[in-house]
Amino acid sequence: MPSRMRHEIGEQPEALRRTIGSLLPRIGELEKLAAGARQVLFVARGSSDNAAVYGRYLVESRTGRLASLAAPSVATTYRSRIDLDGVLAVAISQSGRTEEIVETMAWARDCGARTVAVTNGHGSPLAEAADVALLTEAGEELAVPATKTYTTQLAALAVLGAGLGADVDTADLARVPDEIERLIEATEAAEELPLIVAELARVQGVVVSARGLAFGTALELALKLKEACYLHAMGLSYADLLHGPIAVVDERTPAIVLGAAGSPVLAGTAALAARVTEAGARAYGIGGGPALAGSSSLALPGPALPEWTAPLGLIVPGQLVVERLARALGINPDVPRGLNKVTQTGV
Repeated sequence: MPSRMRHEIGEQPEALRRTIGSLLPRIGELEKLAAGARQVLFVARGSSDNAAVYGRYLVESRTGRLASLAAPSVATTYRSRIDLDGVLAVAISQSGRTEEIVETMAWARDCGARTVAVTNGHGSPLAEAADVALLTEAGEELAVPATKTYTTQLAALAVLGAGLGADVDTADLARVPDEIERLIEATEAAEELPLIVAELARVQGVVVSARGLAFGTALELALKLKEACYLHAMGLSYADLLHGPIAVVDERTPAIVLGAAGSPVLAGTAALAARVTEAGARAYGIGGGPALAGSSSLALPGPALPEWTAPLGLIVPGQLVVERLARALGINPDVPRGLNKVTQTGV
Protein backbone atom coordinates (compact mmCIF):
# COMPACT_ATOMS: atom_id res chain seq x y z
CA MET A 1 0.00 0.00 0.00
CA PRO A 2 1.26 3.52 -0.72
CA SER A 3 2.56 5.31 2.34
CA ARG A 4 0.95 8.44 3.71
CA MET A 5 4.13 10.27 2.69
CA ARG A 6 3.69 9.15 -0.93
CA HIS A 7 0.04 10.20 -0.86
CA GLU A 8 1.01 13.67 0.39
CA ILE A 9 3.74 14.00 -2.24
CA GLY A 10 0.96 13.51 -4.78
CA GLU A 11 -1.16 16.18 -3.11
CA GLN A 12 1.44 18.87 -3.74
CA PRO A 13 0.16 20.17 -7.10
CA GLU A 14 -3.30 20.91 -5.68
CA ALA A 15 -1.87 22.30 -2.42
CA LEU A 16 0.31 24.63 -4.47
CA ARG A 17 -2.59 25.73 -6.66
CA ARG A 18 -4.54 26.72 -3.56
CA THR A 19 -1.58 28.42 -1.91
CA ILE A 20 -0.41 30.37 -4.94
CA GLY A 21 -3.95 31.39 -5.80
CA SER A 22 -4.49 32.63 -2.26
CA LEU A 23 -1.20 34.50 -1.84
CA LEU A 24 -0.48 36.11 -5.20
CA PRO A 25 -3.20 38.76 -4.67
CA ARG A 26 -1.39 39.85 -1.48
CA ILE A 27 1.74 41.15 -3.20
CA GLY A 28 0.55 44.74 -2.75
CA GLU A 29 0.11 44.19 1.00
CA LEU A 30 3.68 42.90 1.22
CA GLU A 31 5.00 45.83 -0.80
CA LYS A 32 3.42 48.23 1.68
CA LEU A 33 4.74 46.39 4.74
CA ALA A 34 8.27 46.10 3.32
CA ALA A 35 8.56 49.71 2.17
CA GLY A 36 11.84 51.05 3.51
CA ALA A 37 13.00 47.68 4.86
CA ARG A 38 16.73 47.36 4.31
CA GLN A 39 17.16 43.77 5.46
CA VAL A 40 15.18 40.53 5.78
CA LEU A 41 15.72 38.26 8.78
CA PHE A 42 14.43 34.67 8.48
CA VAL A 43 13.46 32.81 11.65
CA ALA A 44 12.99 29.04 11.34
CA ARG A 45 14.06 25.52 12.31
CA GLY A 46 14.19 22.14 10.54
CA SER A 47 12.59 21.92 7.09
CA SER A 48 11.36 25.48 7.54
CA ASP A 49 14.98 26.58 7.95
CA ASN A 50 15.81 24.93 4.62
CA ALA A 51 12.94 26.87 3.06
CA ALA A 52 14.44 30.01 4.61
CA VAL A 53 17.73 29.31 2.80
CA TYR A 54 15.80 29.49 -0.47
CA GLY A 55 14.17 32.72 0.72
CA ARG A 56 17.55 34.21 1.58
CA TYR A 57 19.03 33.46 -1.85
CA LEU A 58 15.91 34.74 -3.59
CA VAL A 59 15.89 38.01 -1.64
CA GLU A 60 19.61 38.68 -2.01
CA SER A 61 19.89 37.66 -5.67
CA ARG A 62 16.70 39.29 -6.94
CA THR A 63 15.69 42.20 -4.67
CA GLY A 64 18.97 43.92 -3.77
CA ARG A 65 18.28 43.56 -0.04
CA LEU A 66 20.51 41.89 2.50
CA ALA A 67 19.03 38.74 4.04
CA SER A 68 20.18 36.51 6.87
CA LEU A 69 19.12 33.55 9.01
CA ALA A 70 18.36 34.25 12.66
CA ALA A 71 19.87 32.34 15.57
CA PRO A 72 16.79 31.95 17.80
CA SER A 73 18.90 31.32 20.91
CA VAL A 74 20.08 34.94 20.72
CA ALA A 75 16.46 35.85 21.51
CA THR A 76 15.30 32.96 23.67
CA THR A 77 18.42 32.06 25.69
CA TYR A 78 20.82 35.00 25.54
CA ARG A 79 17.93 37.47 25.49
CA SER A 80 20.04 40.02 23.67
CA ARG A 81 18.68 43.31 22.41
CA ILE A 82 19.48 44.13 18.77
CA ASP A 83 18.46 47.19 16.80
CA LEU A 84 16.12 45.74 14.16
CA ASP A 85 14.72 49.02 12.91
CA GLY A 86 14.32 48.73 9.14
CA VAL A 87 14.30 44.92 9.28
CA LEU A 88 11.54 42.65 8.02
CA ALA A 89 11.48 39.51 10.19
CA VAL A 90 9.99 36.48 8.43
CA ALA A 91 9.12 33.62 10.79
CA ILE A 92 8.49 30.24 9.14
CA SER A 93 6.81 27.33 10.92
CA GLN A 94 4.64 24.59 9.46
CA SER A 95 2.41 24.41 12.53
CA GLY A 96 2.82 27.98 13.76
CA ARG A 97 3.01 26.50 17.25
CA THR A 98 6.74 26.00 17.79
CA GLU A 99 7.29 28.12 20.89
CA GLU A 100 10.87 29.07 20.05
CA ILE A 101 9.83 30.51 16.67
CA VAL A 102 6.84 32.36 18.11
CA GLU A 103 9.01 33.83 20.88
CA THR A 104 11.76 34.83 18.46
CA MET A 105 9.29 36.64 16.20
CA ALA A 106 7.90 38.50 19.21
CA TRP A 107 11.47 39.42 20.19
CA ALA A 108 12.14 40.72 16.66
CA ARG A 109 9.01 42.88 16.80
CA ASP A 110 10.03 44.25 20.21
CA CYS A 111 13.45 45.09 18.75
CA GLY A 112 11.80 47.21 16.02
CA ALA A 113 11.22 44.77 13.16
CA ARG A 114 8.09 44.43 11.09
CA THR A 115 6.91 40.82 10.98
CA VAL A 116 5.64 38.26 8.50
CA ALA A 117 4.55 34.71 9.38
CA VAL A 118 4.66 31.85 6.88
CA THR A 119 2.67 28.95 8.27
CA ASN A 120 0.16 26.23 7.52
CA GLY A 121 -1.30 26.78 10.97
CA HIS A 122 -4.41 28.87 10.42
CA GLY A 123 -5.28 30.58 13.69
CA SER A 124 -1.93 29.58 15.20
CA PRO A 125 -0.04 31.82 17.68
CA LEU A 126 2.50 32.68 14.97
CA ALA A 127 -0.17 33.70 12.46
CA GLU A 128 -2.07 35.75 15.03
CA ALA A 129 1.00 37.67 16.22
CA ALA A 130 2.46 38.69 12.83
CA ASP A 131 1.84 41.97 11.02
CA VAL A 132 1.11 39.91 7.90
CA ALA A 133 0.43 36.16 7.89
CA LEU A 134 1.05 34.25 4.66
CA LEU A 135 -1.08 31.17 5.26
CA THR A 136 -0.25 28.17 3.14
CA GLU A 137 -3.03 25.90 1.95
CA ALA A 138 -1.40 22.49 2.27
CA GLY A 139 -4.23 20.99 4.28
CA GLU A 140 -3.50 18.56 7.10
CA GLU A 141 -0.17 16.76 6.77
CA LEU A 142 -0.11 13.42 8.58
CA ALA A 143 3.27 11.95 7.64
CA VAL A 144 6.03 13.26 9.90
CA PRO A 145 8.45 14.09 7.03
CA ALA A 146 7.34 17.41 5.55
CA THR A 147 6.45 17.33 1.86
CA LYS A 148 3.49 19.50 0.87
CA THR A 149 3.98 21.88 3.80
CA TYR A 150 7.57 22.43 2.65
CA THR A 151 6.78 23.15 -1.01
CA THR A 152 3.91 25.47 -0.10
CA GLN A 153 6.32 27.36 2.19
CA LEU A 154 8.59 27.84 -0.82
CA ALA A 155 5.61 29.15 -2.77
CA ALA A 156 4.84 31.65 0.00
CA LEU A 157 8.47 32.80 0.02
CA ALA A 158 8.37 33.19 -3.76
CA VAL A 159 5.35 35.49 -3.32
CA LEU A 160 7.25 37.33 -0.58
CA GLY A 161 10.14 37.84 -3.00
CA ALA A 162 7.77 39.32 -5.57
CA GLY A 163 6.36 41.61 -2.88
CA LEU A 164 9.88 42.77 -2.07
CA GLY A 165 10.39 43.82 -5.67
CA ALA A 166 12.20 40.79 -7.08
CA ASP A 167 12.89 40.96 -10.79
CA VAL A 168 10.64 38.00 -11.60
CA ASP A 169 7.57 37.12 -13.64
CA THR A 170 4.85 35.82 -11.34
CA ALA A 171 3.42 33.87 -14.28
CA ASP A 172 6.33 31.48 -13.69
CA LEU A 173 4.94 30.75 -10.23
CA ALA A 174 1.48 30.03 -11.61
CA ARG A 175 3.01 27.30 -13.82
CA VAL A 176 4.54 25.41 -10.90
CA PRO A 177 1.61 23.12 -9.92
CA ASP A 178 1.18 21.69 -13.43
CA GLU A 179 4.93 21.23 -13.75
CA ILE A 180 5.16 19.34 -10.47
CA GLU A 181 2.28 17.14 -11.55
CA ARG A 182 4.22 16.30 -14.71
CA LEU A 183 7.44 15.81 -12.77
CA ILE A 184 5.91 13.28 -10.38
CA GLU A 185 4.76 11.18 -13.33
CA ALA A 186 8.08 11.53 -15.16
CA THR A 187 10.13 10.59 -12.11
CA GLU A 188 8.08 7.52 -11.29
CA ALA A 189 8.30 6.41 -14.92
CA ALA A 190 12.09 6.91 -15.05
CA GLU A 191 14.13 3.69 -15.31
CA GLU A 192 16.77 5.35 -13.15
CA LEU A 193 14.54 5.71 -10.07
CA PRO A 194 14.61 2.05 -8.91
CA LEU A 195 18.30 1.82 -9.80
CA ILE A 196 19.19 4.81 -7.63
CA VAL A 197 17.08 3.46 -4.77
CA ALA A 198 18.74 0.04 -5.00
CA GLU A 199 22.21 1.57 -4.93
CA LEU A 200 21.43 3.88 -2.02
CA ALA A 201 20.03 0.93 -0.08
CA ARG A 202 23.57 -0.49 0.03
CA VAL A 203 25.31 2.54 1.56
CA GLN A 204 25.29 4.15 4.99
CA GLY A 205 26.20 7.69 3.98
CA VAL A 206 25.63 10.15 1.17
CA VAL A 207 26.59 13.73 0.34
CA VAL A 208 23.88 16.00 -1.12
CA SER A 209 25.14 19.10 -2.88
CA ALA A 210 23.94 22.14 -4.80
CA ARG A 211 24.61 25.86 -4.89
CA GLY A 212 22.68 29.12 -5.12
CA LEU A 213 18.90 29.00 -5.15
CA ALA A 214 19.00 25.18 -5.18
CA PHE A 215 21.16 24.95 -2.04
CA GLY A 216 18.17 24.85 0.32
CA THR A 217 16.88 21.87 -1.68
CA ALA A 218 20.13 19.99 -1.03
CA LEU A 219 19.80 20.67 2.69
CA GLU A 220 16.16 19.56 2.69
CA LEU A 221 16.88 16.35 0.79
CA ALA A 222 19.75 15.53 3.17
CA LEU A 223 17.41 16.11 6.11
CA LYS A 224 14.78 13.80 4.63
CA LEU A 225 17.36 11.05 4.05
CA LYS A 226 18.38 11.34 7.70
CA GLU A 227 14.83 11.53 9.05
CA ALA A 228 13.14 8.83 7.01
CA CYS A 229 15.98 6.52 5.92
CA TYR A 230 18.45 6.93 8.82
CA LEU A 231 21.33 7.62 6.43
CA HIS A 232 24.32 9.72 7.39
CA ALA A 233 23.47 12.43 4.86
CA MET A 234 25.50 15.61 4.61
CA GLY A 235 24.04 18.64 2.82
CA LEU A 236 26.73 20.97 1.48
CA SER A 237 27.17 23.78 -1.00
CA TYR A 238 29.45 22.45 -3.71
CA ALA A 239 31.79 25.35 -3.00
CA ASP A 240 32.15 24.16 0.60
CA LEU A 241 32.38 20.54 -0.51
CA LEU A 242 35.35 21.33 -2.73
CA HIS A 243 37.14 23.06 0.17
CA GLY A 244 37.91 19.75 1.89
CA PRO A 245 34.94 17.47 2.60
CA ILE A 246 35.14 16.16 -1.00
CA ALA A 247 37.44 13.55 0.56
CA VAL A 248 34.43 11.80 2.12
CA VAL A 249 33.00 11.01 -1.33
CA ASP A 250 34.25 7.58 -2.40
CA GLU A 251 32.99 4.22 -3.62
CA ARG A 252 31.09 3.77 -0.33
CA THR A 253 29.73 7.33 -0.10
CA PRO A 254 27.94 8.58 -3.24
CA ALA A 255 26.82 12.11 -3.99
CA ILE A 256 23.41 13.44 -4.99
CA VAL A 257 23.87 16.62 -7.00
CA LEU A 258 21.00 19.00 -7.77
CA GLY A 259 20.82 21.81 -10.30
CA ALA A 260 18.38 24.13 -12.01
CA ALA A 261 18.52 24.32 -15.78
CA GLY A 262 19.69 27.76 -16.89
CA SER A 263 21.27 28.61 -13.54
CA PRO A 264 24.60 30.49 -13.56
CA VAL A 265 25.96 27.85 -11.16
CA LEU A 266 24.96 24.88 -13.34
CA ALA A 267 28.37 24.52 -15.02
CA GLY A 268 30.02 24.19 -11.61
CA THR A 269 27.35 21.71 -10.50
CA ALA A 270 27.99 19.50 -13.54
CA ALA A 271 31.75 19.78 -12.96
CA LEU A 272 31.28 18.55 -9.39
CA ALA A 273 29.34 15.49 -10.59
CA ALA A 274 32.10 14.77 -13.09
CA ARG A 275 34.75 15.04 -10.41
CA VAL A 276 32.83 12.61 -8.20
CA THR A 277 32.54 9.99 -10.93
CA GLU A 278 36.17 10.44 -11.99
CA ALA A 279 37.15 9.64 -8.40
CA GLY A 280 35.36 6.30 -8.68
CA ALA A 281 32.26 7.30 -6.73
CA ARG A 282 28.64 7.37 -7.86
CA ALA A 283 26.94 10.67 -8.61
CA TYR A 284 23.16 10.90 -8.91
CA GLY A 285 21.88 14.00 -10.67
CA ILE A 286 18.51 15.65 -10.12
CA GLY A 287 17.56 18.34 -12.62
CA GLY A 288 20.11 20.40 -14.48
CA GLY A 289 19.13 19.15 -17.91
CA PRO A 290 21.61 17.37 -20.21
CA ALA A 291 24.61 19.13 -18.63
CA LEU A 292 24.15 17.51 -15.22
CA ALA A 293 22.74 14.23 -16.53
CA GLY A 294 25.76 13.80 -18.79
CA SER A 295 28.14 14.17 -15.84
CA SER A 296 26.23 11.84 -13.50
CA SER A 297 26.19 8.09 -13.06
CA LEU A 298 22.39 8.11 -13.05
CA ALA A 299 20.02 11.07 -13.25
CA LEU A 300 16.40 11.97 -12.61
CA PRO A 301 14.51 14.73 -14.44
CA GLY A 302 14.07 18.20 -13.01
CA PRO A 303 11.37 20.81 -13.49
CA ALA A 304 11.09 22.88 -16.66
CA LEU A 305 11.01 26.08 -14.63
CA PRO A 306 13.23 29.17 -14.37
CA GLU A 307 15.80 29.14 -11.59
CA TRP A 308 13.79 31.27 -9.16
CA THR A 309 10.91 28.76 -9.04
CA ALA A 310 12.90 25.60 -9.82
CA PRO A 311 13.46 24.70 -6.12
CA LEU A 312 9.71 24.08 -5.74
CA GLY A 313 10.09 21.25 -8.23
CA LEU A 314 13.65 20.08 -7.58
CA ILE A 315 12.77 18.63 -4.19
CA VAL A 316 10.03 16.39 -5.62
CA PRO A 317 12.23 13.68 -7.24
CA GLY A 318 14.21 13.65 -4.00
CA GLN A 319 11.03 13.12 -1.97
CA LEU A 320 10.12 10.16 -4.18
CA VAL A 321 13.60 8.67 -3.75
CA VAL A 322 13.35 9.03 0.04
CA GLU A 323 9.91 7.43 0.25
CA ARG A 324 10.92 4.44 -1.88
CA LEU A 325 14.28 4.06 -0.13
CA ALA A 326 12.67 4.03 3.31
CA ARG A 327 10.32 1.25 2.29
CA ALA A 328 13.18 -0.68 0.64
CA LEU A 329 15.03 -0.50 3.95
CA GLY A 330 11.99 -1.77 5.86
CA ILE A 331 11.29 1.62 7.45
CA ASN A 332 7.85 3.20 7.68
CA PRO A 333 8.48 6.66 6.17
CA ASP A 334 5.36 8.08 7.80
CA VAL A 335 6.56 7.70 11.39
CA PRO A 336 10.37 7.88 11.64
CA ARG A 337 11.71 6.96 15.05
CA GLY A 338 12.26 9.72 17.56
CA LEU A 339 10.33 12.41 15.67
CA ASN A 340 7.07 14.27 16.18
CA LYS A 341 5.18 16.55 13.83
CA VAL A 342 5.76 19.60 16.07
CA THR A 343 9.18 19.86 17.70
CA GLN A 344 9.58 22.04 20.77
CA THR A 345 13.27 22.81 21.19
CA GLY A 346 12.90 24.75 24.43
CA VAL A 347 14.88 27.87 25.22
